[in-house]
Amino acid sequence: MTGAGPAQRQSRPPQPATGTPTTGTNSLMTGDEYLESLRDGRAVHVDGERVKDVTRHPAFRNSARSIARLYDALHDPATADVLTGVDPGTGIRTHHFFKPSRSPADLVRAREAITTWARMSYGFLGRTPEYKAAFMAGLGVSTDYYGPFAANASAWYEKFASKALHLNHVIINPPVDRKRAIHDMEDVFVHAVRETDAGVVVSGAKMLGTGSALTNAGFVAPVGSAQLAQGEAERFALVFFVRMDNPGVRLICRTPYERRAQSPFDHPLSSRFDENDSVLVMDEALIPWEDVLVHRDIERATGFYAVSGFPNLYNFQSGIRLGVKLELMAGLLARATRANGTDAFRGVQAGLGELVTLRDLVGALTSAMAYDPEPGPGGTVLPRLEHASAMRMVGPRVWNQVHELFETLLGGAPLVVPSSVRDLADPELRPLIDRYYRGADTSALERIKLFKLVWDTIGTEFGARHELYERNYSGTGEQVRLDALRWATRRGSLDRYEALVQECLDDYDTDGWRRGPWLGPEQD
Repeated sequence: MTGAGPAQRQSRPPQPATGTPTTGTNSLMTGDEYLESLRDGRAVHVDGERVKDVTRHPAFRNSARSIARLYDALHDPATADVLTGVDPGTGIRTHHFFKPSRSPADLVRAREAITTWARMSYGFLGRTPEYKAAFMAGLGVSTDYYGPFAANASAWYEKFASKALHLNHVIINPPVDRKRAIHDMEDVFVHAVRETDAGVVVSGAKMLGTGSALTNAGFVAPVGSAQLAQGEAERFALVFFVRMDNPGVRLICRTPYERRAQSPFDHPLSSRFDENDSVLVMDEALIPWEDVLVHRDIERATGFYAVSGFPNLYNFQSGIRLGVKLELMAGLLARATRANGTDAFRGVQAGLGELVTLRDLVGALTSAMAYDPEPGPGGTVLPRLEHASAMRMVGPRVWNQVHELFETLLGGAPLVVPSSVRDLADPELRPLIDRYYRGADTSALERIKLFKLVWDTIGTEFGARHELYERNYSGTGEQVRLDALRWATRRGSLDRYEALVQECLDDYDTDGWRRGPWLGPEQD
């Protein structure tokens, strides 16, 4: 039945999502349970087909199993204590980053848990399940912010934390015509079509759904910098969860690198860590009221970012993951230059030292975020926003520098490999390969294997995608800097910096020193 207007909707409290877990129990998904949760008939489109089962399709199956390994680690006695703990607010056992942190010690534990998962993909899976915990962990302690939908916030937090659900995140509007106002793009951008007793009917598209095909649900919202005009854009002021099997929802995927990977030897990363990016399209999709957080509320639709602590926390997670990625790259550069016999060259050593220092810089920033936090909602602590903002700007520069170091110090060496592992099985070629492809300190097989890994990090389509991904991970470079200035202005930092300038100016005037111990020329 249609026709439920905004006034009726606001007066009818939304019902909590079903399946609220019993506290005090461990109901975290296992790897098998996670894979089974993806077999729900979702509409995923790739290479001209609708995928029947993402867990078995060659474009997604190994990436799905890489995520499943993370879930199995939650139950492995060797890693369970590092990864999980009990949220004292609910009694739910969950991943340390999935629950709110109430002390620096909690943030340190979360950092270790994030690191443990990141090392299982060498830092090359970016949107692992704990990424969206950067928002969801705070949902349980800031439920009041969501007004008539507060019960939904609480229910979704408990469901998310108890299962360690894998959520994706789509907040960017397609780049169709961004010079036009958001409310003038109803044919493309996500908006409410109408309200019903069951929920809000939504149409439009969002990007960039990294890993969405392998998630349980999506988080949909306007980007934080969205300009939503009062009286014009209320139908675009939506924040909600969309389940991947929701009727009317489709994912249109980019080229799958996993499917094109010939073998683990030739594509050791892209064959198992390809987080396929997609556009999420909703065509009159009914979003149940229990999955809505904000509806027709312009202030809350973008204001939740600051209230939730999401900018503080997602940069914490991304910085930790990047640090692991840089550890792999530093080790790779060290071994690759040694295989080339250039490791003793002064310039090469300087370049490797620079890469090690970049890793240490990122590590220092995440340490500062953990040990020097700021107060958060409901008695929690958050990584300090200034540290998170620095991490947000440093990340893209660091990865750009990694590419430059590899391309400068290794030259064309990553290209000096046979076309595929099949060449190594050719009895006529193998003696020649063993002779001409050997390294300074390695066999030909070892050198080729090493440089295939190097190429997959920086040179394949997968590697090129990671360069673009890291550069735009937190938004455009301009927006990153504008946000940094806005935060510094809002928090009074810029005023303090200008006050320091004034203090310096007040030390002297045209007659000489006005204060202090300094002597003027007349006192020589």
